[in-house]
Formats: sequence, structure tokens, C-alpha cells
Amino acid sequence: MPLLGARATRPLPGKSRLQHLLFTRSVVGVRVVGSMALALLFAGQGAQKVGMGKSLYEQSATARALYDEANQVLGWDLKKISFEGPEAELTQTKVCQPALYVHGLALLAAARELGKLTNPQFALGLSLGEITALTAAGVFDFATGLRVVAERGRLMQQACEQTVGGMAAIIGEERAKVQELCKEFDIEAANFNAPGQIIISGEKTKVEAAVAAAKARGIKKAITLNVAGAYHSRLMEPARAAFAAFLQNVPFVAPKFTVFTNTTGHTVAMPEEIRAALVRQVVSSVLWEDCMQNAAQTGASEFWELGPGAVLAGLAKRTNKDWVVKSCAEFSDLAA
Repeated sequence: MPLLGARATRPLPGKSRLQHLLFTRSVVGVRVVGSMALALLFAGQGAQKVGMGKSLYEQSATARALYDEANQVLGWDLKKISFEGPEAELTQTKVCQPALYVHGLALLAAARELGKLTNPQFALGLSLGEITALTAAGVFDFATGLRVVAERGRLMQQACEQTVGGMAAIIGEERAKVQELCKEFDIEAANFNAPGQIIISGEKTKVEAAVAAAKARGIKKAITLNVAGAYHSRLMEPARAAFAAFLQNVPFVAPKFTVFTNTTGHTVAMPEEIRAALVRQVVSSVLWEDCMQNAAQTGASEFWELGPGAVLAGLAKRTNKDWVVKSCAEFSDLAA
């Protein structure tokens, strides 16, 4: 399969309608009171599923245009892999990251086309989904964001291939105890997904030792994950450094509505702050629970997950059962 970015690319003409459907204007950082305030949620790696987006391509003109543009920007057939697989190819980091990005924005465009979505006030994305959220908020145009996420995926896969990393899920334990475990075994807490669901990451042998110790100490559940590498850990440092250099030549603008960053769980608005956060995120913990809690505290009253698998909806319900969450993965979810 051709490497991402192996072919020269250029932006396509005729974007005005797509840009109108993808982006809306709002006020950054303002608490919304007295009316429904919608937050968009975008999926991270692991949510991908063969067949995702096929119904969007077949039934939405705006989604179809995005998938066609993505193929030309990337120089390889993202549509075919997304719609038909094989799964082994779709799950590659350098493939699934751009595939999930396109799928999320295709859902957003189709929702606007159907008149189902007006003006979101917030956007959040898990790991790579943060780039999708930033694009939805107008920080990049579609093609630029796609190049960014494709390069990120390529660099992270390269880092995985150069190291022997692993990850594990620690279920039902407090943050402080998991952080102590990570310190003891010289690994990192990669994801704080929801209360009692934390992912650890690092050298594979150290992660395995930490899992064994956790079980011996009576931690409720510790499960080694089947992943390609140690994402959001120091083993991704080569990817972080190369990604920082790549982003120096990418134009950023301020978001048109409020976006939260995984690195702090808080809002981020200035272009240079966004650039720095994207670089740091490659090796830092994903504070997803913090992002969700802070979005709700800032005024988000309804969450729409735009991505496959309802993973983020599940995490939201685990965090706060009272939150209003809708999950949309295919055209039928939007049309209902």
C-alpha cells in the first residue's frame, strides 16, 4: 500500500458549499446559559469498523464529496479500505487515523445537509479526534486537517515499529493509585477515559509487569490490550519531534467555537496554543474525562458523538448518567 503523503497533493476547487456545511461561527470560551448547548464528540483510534461511512457516501452528496476529496488528497483509496476493508489494513495507525477523521466530518456534513444540526457551541475529540474537532471548528480546512492527521498517523506507526511497546486497561481504580503504579514500573498513564477506566502505556515488558502486580494487589481488573505500540507515552517521542517540525508549516486559525484539548482538559483558543497542544498530545496523557466534565461545567447540555461504535457515548454515561448523549455512526442515525 502506498505510504501516506507519498504523492504530491493539492486542494480541490469548489469547496464553498462543503465549508458552509462543515463550519459555523460562535463565540469561543463563553458559557452558554438558558438554552441547549450542543457539544460534538469525535472518535479516537480503536473505534474504526469496516463498512463505516458507506451509507453516508451512498446517501449524502456532501459526505460523498468529502470522501472523494480525501482519496485525491491522500493519493490512496481511503474509501475502499473504509467501506470494504480488510480489517487488518483499516486498523493500521496510518490508515485508521485519517479514516476516522473523514468519517467524523462526513457525518457532520451530512447532518448539516439534512438540517439536523445548526450551531454547535463545543467540540471535543479523543486523541486523533481532537484534530477532527479542530477542523469542525474551522482551525483547518478539510484538506489541511486531513494532511495533519495522516502525517500524525504515519509518524506514530513508524514509532510503533521502532519500539516494543504495550498498553493495558486498569478498571475500577482511582487515579492516584494508577499513577503510583505507573511511577513504580516506569510507564505512563495514557488515557483517563472515565471514572475507573484508565489506560497505561510504555515498554511492553514493563506494562506486563505492572499488570501482574496490579492483579496481585487486588486491583479490580487489569487487562493487557492488543495494540501496535505504546501510544501517549515517551516511546512516541520520535513521532512527537517529527510532528512538531511538520506542523511548523501548517497554518492555524482561531476556532469558531469552543474546543477542549486532551492535554489539559480545558479550552484552547489561540493558534499557537493549539499547535503546541497537538504536539504535546502525542506523548502526554489524554484527559478525556476532564474534557467531558469541563465541557458540561462550561455549559454543554447535550453531546452528539459523530463516529462509529458508540464508544464515547459509553464513556459519557459511565462518567455521568444524567448527560444527554446521542451517537451517530451512519446515515440512518442522522435521518431518524
